[in-house]
Amino acid sequence: MFNFLPAPLLGVVSALLFVTNTAFFFSLMVPFILLKVFIPNAEIRHHLTRVVMFFGTAWIDGNTVIQKITRRIKWDIQGLDDNFSLGSSYLVVSNHRSWTDIFVLQHIFNHRIRFLKFFLKKELMWVPVLGVAWWALDYPFMKRYTRQFLEKHPELKGKDMETTRKYCAKFKKSPVTVLNFLEGTRFNYQKHEKQESPFRHLLLPKAGGVAIVLSSMGEYLSKIVDVTIVYPENEPPMPFWDFLKGKIPTIAVRIRTMNIPEAFLGKNYEEDEAFKREFQKWINQLWVEKDEIIETVFESYHAGPAKKR
Repeated sequence: MFNFLPAPLLGVVSALLFVTNTAFFFSLMVPFILLKVFIPNAEIRHHLTRVVMFFGTAWIDGNTVIQKITRRIKWDIQGLDDNFSLGSSYLVVSNHRSWTDIFVLQHIFNHRIRFLKFFLKKELMWVPVLGVAWWALDYPFMKRYTRQFLEKHPELKGKDMETTRKYCAKFKKSPVTVLNFLEGTRFNYQKHEKQESPFRHLLLPKAGGVAIVLSSMGEYLSKIVDVTIVYPENEPPMPFWDFLKGKIPTIAVRIRTMNIPEAFLGKNYEEDEAFKREFQKWINQLWVEKDEIIETVFESYHAGPAKKR
């Protein structure tokens, strides 16, 4: 409907529509968020969270409609079968190319699996409107420390792992989908070179968070869902503004579901060195395969490998 507009104007219109959609559904959440703030009973707060998630799901539906009327995107999705269930819990692991990834994952999984919850930097709690909504939706907020800071304050080492365990215990109460971007940050070539990553299209994966999710609540999870997101006609870095302007013509997604290895259940990643090595080897192999998937997608679009030009 609006894709005839010049790119900058389309970006403004898209942004206004997304903001309006967010403001509308947030206004519906507010009474339940206030009740959650002032009611200490954990059971009631749990049910209030479910109400807020209902509005969150409707918000995603609104975003999907906005995407359809503002841009023409070619969706190339493989592996999205009908075996997913809203009554099951999943761990979704994905590469991270752009902030657009969040919209992509919400779009393809909405109404198929439970509302996606992912770990956020604690500073994001102060983002206007969204920070409060994320808190009400029980998104895990993590305080991340630099290596230099931990050297000066060793008592805080492992605090992020402790927070992960706390949220995993909360997630056991009802079906949930936990999303983890293993790279921990969006891909760009500067980060790739700084890390000396051995992968062509990926940064180094961080295994600790996923290991704790599996060891803490693996018996409650039905499957691991491995998602690979590729924008075959765009080069990273990809600012969200490009998405708003309609400058992302194709989005390719490859999905694999995997059983959870029984050997990973109930283990202590921080103290069991043998398990840590085994798990890191498993994650590394997963990343080798993901790197090859991305390469294959680029080749199929005759764009060649996504290398620095």
